[in-house]
Amino acid sequence: MKEKLMMTFLAAVLCMTAAARPAPEKGADGKKILVAYFSWSGNTQHVAEHIASLTGGTLFRIEPEKPYPAEYRPCTEVAKAEKEADARPAIAREVEDWEQYDTVFIGCPVWWWTAPMIINTFAESYDFKGKTVIPFCTYASTYRDETLARIVELTPEAAHLKGFGAVDRNTDGIEEWLKEIGMTE
Repeated sequence: MKEKLMMTFLAAVLCMTAAARPAPEKGADGKKILVAYFSWSGNTQHVAEHIASLTGGTLFRIEPEKPYPAEYRPCTEVAKAEKEADARPAIAREVEDWEQYDTVFIGCPVWWWTAPMIINTFAESYDFKGKTVIPFCTYASTYRDETLARIVELTPEAAHLKGFGAVDRNTDGIEEWLKEIGMTE
């Protein structure tokens, strides 16, 4: 009888200990984080990976069904034509379990003074009500603020935190920014 009582007690303690441990995939604030990004050259991917490693976020690469040209000039021509046509390039796959995410980082490069049109497709594909969106972008020299503002514009149902712009793949300042907006300690 004592052994059975002791086993029951130990099982209860183990259950309480397991339940008290926070899930590793949640951020510092206990919320589930998605780091969704579109990257053509790898710069935005590099920044997204850094953000995910610091926040515990799940990475989601926004990939077009029809890949962009690998060469720079043809890619810029396609991007310009999409912008002029207000196109919505199809995305290859969907975010699994969208509802589980509380916070969504959305990142992209600056293309033709703004976010690539595939970011419009992404934003229009999901319900952002009740979520917090944090924009980020990579850029060469200008239009960072316009691109961050466009991501906010595309997600009007969400709450928004201050965005971040990285020059190329430079991750300097990301740790401080994440602390400032309360995403890390």
